Amino acid sequence: MKKNQGMKETDEARADRPVQTFCLLVLTLIASGFALYALKPVLVPFVLAVFFTYCLSPVIDFQTRLLRFPPTVALAVTGLLGMAGLVAIAFLVAAAVGAMSDSLPVYQAQFNRLTEDLAQLVPLDRLGIRVDPQTGPIIRVPENASVRFVSAVLAETTALISNGAIVLIFMMFILLGRTSASKNQDGLLAEIENRVKRYISRTVLMSVLTGVLIVAVLAILRVPFASVFGFLAFLLNFIPNIGSVVATILPLPVVLLSPELSPTAKVLALAIPAAIQVLLGSIIQPKLQGSALNLHPVAVLMSLIFFGMIWGMVGAFLATPIAAVIRIIFERIPATQPLAELLAGHLDAVSVGGKTGKPPVGGARAESGR
Repeated sequence: MKKNQGMKETDEARADRPVQTFCLLVLTLIASGFALYALKPVLVPFVLAVFFTYCLSPVIDFQTRLLRFPPTVALAVTGLLGMAGLVAIAFLVAAAVGAMSDSLPVYQAQFNRLTEDLAQLVPLDRLGIRVDPQTGPIIRVPENASVRFVSAVLAETTALISNGAIVLIFMMFILLGRTSASKNQDGLLAEIENRVKRYISRTVLMSVLTGVLIVAVLAILRVPFASVFGFLAFLLNFIPNIGSVVATILPLPVVLLSPELSPTAKVLALAIPAAIQVLLGSIIQPKLQGSALNLHPVAVLMSLIFFGMIWGMVGAFLATPIAAVIRIIFERIPATQPLAELLAGHLDAVSVGGKTGKPPVGGARAESGR
């Protein structure tokens, strides 16, 4: 009798084990979210420094392997190139903010005129909406909009510069501690570095191509601030799925409110960049990336939402590489291998208890060596 009771309790414990595991997973996710949000001032600059280090690693490798530069000289040259790029971006942003603040009254008047025309075309009285003749249209840009715009941009730029100093300090120490022996090791860190570097290099290539094409198209059509919209397209391409949509919508107000653009130029200024985003982002880039990260699109979207909520725009930029690192770590731990397969979209592995028929660690090493 006692034996039967013991077997019954064992069966009940086995049946409750998936529920307990799921509850522990949810609690761990909630606790991790609070910890990541509380440590945001430290973790965000550090993760950004690691991200930029991976971006600069090919430049350092090119100098040490092909140009035969000493590591210290290669590091100094790369630092100077990075600083020159940051200065160029700062000048571009400053020039764009000045030009936008000067042109904002023109767009403000054009927008108010457009709303007045729409108010005359649409029978608002029949819809029960009354327009006050003194205030004019329902939607009106305030007179001090340019001052608010410039102050908001300056505040964001100041915060970016202050965080950028911390990122540069972290990058200096990471690059100084980077040795040639660490690149040849066969372990978890080497696998993470190989996959993330491959993803970053291909994403940077596609982002540069996207930005250059959009700048060329908008400049030919004489759209104002073409270089700014191309630079924003380059940055937003690092955000999967959502970034291309935002980059396509951003020029919409300027294109529609520019009085010097013809209707044909306005249509082309919206249609051609959208076609470029679809062609490069939805067709060419997925084929070029291949299985560099081996993440399901739903997993990418969930990580984008999660890190975007706790870290803001920076979290949205870093969500995909962080999700890839989490999956690689899950692959190496036997208890979390089903979660790694779930992030890759292999639902069959989860339904049969995590048995995939092949060792995930060996498969990951083979993939990283491609």
